[in-house]
Amino acid sequence: MSNLEPLDPETGVEMYLDSRRQEISDQTHQSHRYRLKAFLAWCDEVGIDDLNDLGGRDLHRFKVHRRDVDDLKPVTLQGQLSTLRQFVRFCETIDAVQPGLHEKIMLPSTSAEEDSRDSLIEPDHAEDVLEYLDQFEYASRDHAVFALAWEISCRTGGIRAPDLDDVDVENRALAIRHRPESDTPLKNGTAGERDVSLSPELTKVLDDYVSYRRIDAVDEYGREPLFTTQHGRISRSAVRNTVYRVTRPCAIGQPCPHDRDPADCEATEFSYESLCPSSVPPHDVRRGSITEYRGRDVDADLVSERVDATEEVIERHYDQRSHRERMEKRRRQLENAEHSKE
Repeated sequence: MSNLEPLDPETGVEMYLDSRRQEISDQTHQSHRYRLKAFLAWCDEVGIDDLNDLGGRDLHRFKVHRRDVDDLKPVTLQGQLSTLRQFVRFCETIDAVQPGLHEKIMLPSTSAEEDSRDSLIEPDHAEDVLEYLDQFEYASRDHAVFALAWEISCRTGGIRAPDLDDVDVENRALAIRHRPESDTPLKNGTAGERDVSLSPELTKVLDDYVSYRRIDAVDEYGREPLFTTQHGRISRSAVRNTVYRVTRPCAIGQPCPHDRDPADCEATEFSYESLCPSSVPPHDVRRGSITEYRGRDVDADLVSERVDATEEVIERHYDQRSHRERMEKRRRQLENAEHSKE
């Protein structure tokens, strides 16, 4: 202990976050800050004001507290403790904690079912967002981005990849292409290329966005992106922040379900929208959209081609209907099959 230099937990966390600023994405950086807030609150609660005093038993008590008192799921707890372990490892390098202390943080094991996240945006939530945007922010970039994400169940890469020429208003279609040489790769490469049909409503939103609201810009490769900023093509982080921003209840005129005062809530600050417990990331919109398609009895093979995911992956990771809902679908299919014989 004599070689350690005193350091309070809050200063230690700020030093850690500053050290990672250039190494991780903005979203990951915000996530680390959010996860470590729970650790700081616990330190304050139990009276740890110097990281020098942190030991293996303390870390175990924090783990138990998050598991039992805060009732975290194993997969969530695993992510929280993984960030804490990175923080403690950093503290070792600046002589704030005992060497090797991070190795005493044991991550909980998770099953394949737990690894498959079950979070998604509910259809009612998505419809509330769309209704608000349609009325108050019609054809804005936020409106167009969220409407596209919800209707075609695409990944973040699929939102930022299209150019103006990829939108076919006359035939209500959008071409999604793999162009890694100019910074718009698709997750599954050329295998992920596809044309998707658009509803008349979404087609009009995109057409009006391009005609009246789109910032006229080209990217560094001379392409004309569909979604733009003052600097060119919209970034992945900007897409994520857009979805987080518009899915906050307070952003669509609804009261805060968490009893927060918007004037003091950090989730109302730019780039901190993800800290709202009710906001959702783009992948939860994708998951909710796919689940909605399956709930309307759209065949799995059609959904698979539209969203660029195998039927097996959809079944395991995206189709979040309950066992009862799946039973009801099978019942309808069997009844339809019987009727067709008559």
